[in-house]
Amino acid sequence: MTDQYSPISRLLHHRTQRLRKGEPVALPIIASSTFQQPGDPDGTHFYGRNGNPTVEEVETEIGLIEAADTVLFPSGMAAIAAVFYAHLKPGDCVLVHADGYYNARALLADQFAPKGIEVRTVATTAFAQADFTGVKLALIETPSNPGLDVCDIAAVAARSKAAGTILVADNTTATPLCQRPLDLGADLSIMADTKAMAGHSDILAGHVSGRNADLIAPIKTWRRLAGALVSPFDAYLLHRGLETLELRVSRANANALAIATALSGDPRVTGLRYPGLASDPAHPVARRQMKGYGPIVSFCLADRATAEAFIARHPLLAAATSFGGVHSSAECRVRWGDAVPEGFIRMACGIEPVSDLVAATLSALDGE
Repeated sequence: MTDQYSPISRLLHHRTQRLRKGEPVALPIIASSTFQQPGDPDGTHFYGRNGNPTVEEVETEIGLIEAADTVLFPSGMAAIAAVFYAHLKPGDCVLVHADGYYNARALLADQFAPKGIEVRTVATTAFAQADFTGVKLALIETPSNPGLDVCDIAAVAARSKAAGTILVADNTTATPLCQRPLDLGADLSIMADTKAMAGHSDILAGHVSGRNADLIAPIKTWRRLAGALVSPFDAYLLHRGLETLELRVSRANANALAIATALSGDPRVTGLRYPGLASDPAHPVARRQMKGYGPIVSFCLADRATAEAFIARHPLLAAATSFGGVHSSAECRVRWGDAVPEGFIRMACGIEPVSDLVAATLSALDGE
């Protein structure tokens, strides 16, 4: 199919364009660890750790959205770990967000710093002015989770390229439908496909995408040698999620903007953040590089007890972590040790009708 059509249209008809009469339209689950391979290896499938047709089909589908070579992993953290293990060695320096997803920093501190890798942190909003001298690899996350700060990816990419730094962008909050880090100059794009890409809170998965074969090849090798593989069953569920990705992301974004608008100006709510609000400090940069602003709204109530009571009263919120699913959810992020106020709530919007979610949120805030 030609490039005149959107990536989603090409994804939806990637299989149909190649089917012969009598072949299944739905993606088959090839649940086999080994394949018929008489004689010498010839590049065809022979063992599951080296390749599986179902997994490879999903990698191709995500590659159509990213417009890049894609490697699938069994979680978002596995994808991040693969990039670190494939590209960092003792003596290297890595620059990582100080306020994004905490497990990325925990992995570096626990597994890489003891091996002689220097780890520096910088706030998301300061990345465009950061010193990249001597930095082998930099990891940004924008919008950051959970604070929703934004950095100018193109500006960061210009500085990283001048310094010879590999720039990795965690695009989990936005998805490639709302933000395209590779188009803006990042070398690698990472996502936890557990979230919006799969979209139904039923699998763990992640991917790394890139357009430089020299950067992707070591990641593929590390996955094969480490055995960090996605099962064909999980790959199939991810495939099903991808088919409705655009519809779900559109509704979740609309819900998040409506919730942020409804909460804006309420005296009981402080620290409201959503990059889609014109009043948000991240909005000027977000507007330039994003087509949608994601499903997450963050805000604070008076204290943790008030925040927990709000979540418990809300009939359309699951009291759960993660985001990107069809059900709206919320949590007090302080419970995980994030540097946030006690009453800080990360609310992840799902695909409920917009008017229902807004009404339920205001009622829960009123104590009804």
